[in-house]
Amino acid sequence: MFKFQHLIRANMKELAELVTKEQGKTLVDAEGDVLRGLQVVEHCCSITSLQLGETLPSVSKDMDTMTFRVPLGVCAGITPFNFPAMIPLWMFPLALVCGNTYVIKPSEKDPGACMRLVELGKQAGIPDGCVNVIHGMHDSVNFICDHPDIQAISFVGSDKVGRYIYERGSKHGKRVQANLGAKNHGVIMPDANKENTLTQLVGAAFGAAGQRCMALTTAVFVGESKKWIPDLVEKAKKLKVNAGHVADADLGPVISPEAKQRILDLVQSGVKDGANLALDGRKIVVKGYEKGNFVGPTILADVKTDMECYKEEIFGPVLCVLTVDTIDEAIDLINNNPYGNGTAIFTRNGATARKFTQEIDVGQIGVNVPIPVPLPMFSFTGSRASFAGDNNFYGKAGVNFYTQLKTVTSLWREQDVTDSRSATAMPIMQ
Repeated sequence: MFKFQHLIRANMKELAELVTKEQGKTLVDAEGDVLRGLQVVEHCCSITSLQLGETLPSVSKDMDTMTFRVPLGVCAGITPFNFPAMIPLWMFPLALVCGNTYVIKPSEKDPGACMRLVELGKQAGIPDGCVNVIHGMHDSVNFICDHPDIQAISFVGSDKVGRYIYERGSKHGKRVQANLGAKNHGVIMPDANKENTLTQLVGAAFGAAGQRCMALTTAVFVGESKKWIPDLVEKAKKLKVNAGHVADADLGPVISPEAKQRILDLVQSGVKDGANLALDGRKIVVKGYEKGNFVGPTILADVKTDMECYKEEIFGPVLCVLTVDTIDEAIDLINNNPYGNGTAIFTRNGATARKFTQEIDVGQIGVNVPIPVPLPMFSFTGSRASFAGDNNFYGKAGVNFYTQLKTVTSLWREQDVTDSRSATAMPIMQ
């Protein structure tokens, strides 16, 4: 695993170029995709401490109990198109160091980075047959869900597919961890640092063309902070849309014509329902790539919670803006949304931040941090409708997912101790 992480780092630019070529995100964003996966691989190198069991001596007279972790066997992963390097690295390295073998199915839209990572794993010394790649769509997914030798399934992707995999895999007695949809809210308090907050909002909403499960897709302006909305629009206008390999591009295309059309339809539904189209990026054309799947930064203001554009995960460069009068209203609004992947609050008031973190029902919370994805010594803890399963991805939860606890209770009676002292006297019959 040490050699594997070294090879990933040494080939980071090549991997990033593969991601950009197939998926479309900017090169700098693609390097971040690889880096966040590499961090999980580096954490896997500490597996000796992550897998430590527990021992309690003398639970009763002459009796001790100990636990240790054992591998499950064959595990499988199904990855999405939006992070073609990071998500595979959330999965098979941790499963391997826990003693399992792995079957991984990358997205059919951009499998190149995953294939290259598996090649680097082989180069690092992972034995043949320990990591296996299969391609395809429905039949491949059903194979993973149904095969009796596969003990556990990891999935990251859309609601519909994730629920299907969770139900079908669980029906066949498999462990399943599934990261699903999201609707991540950012709460902007009037006492926040205006310039820094708006800059972070723009990056978190429109980076990667909004195709992140942790994108900050919904801004909730509290009280007087609503006066900042025009400044937010002006900042978003300055973003450059271009092919991902172009040096000054801030965001690239979305993944497919179908994805673009879905985004356009949801924006139009917002307009139809009464939202104010403060910034319209639907008709953007990139010179030299006129047929590309580009959508420019788009802002829907005056959004209400009953609108389809609010209820659906748009998964594109579209920011929905809502306004409320108090922090309590903001908390209620977020808690009434079914998703619980991530949220953030922007404030200079520690008491306000503490109230928010204590009362909000969301798995990952940022305080002046727009995309609070934890480092791998922690776990990715999306909750409620954003996650199906019992153990989250990577960190201690990931180790728990890929291992089974075994508990041993031993009784060794004191009177059965053999005298180990050497006998020097003449042996005699008793």
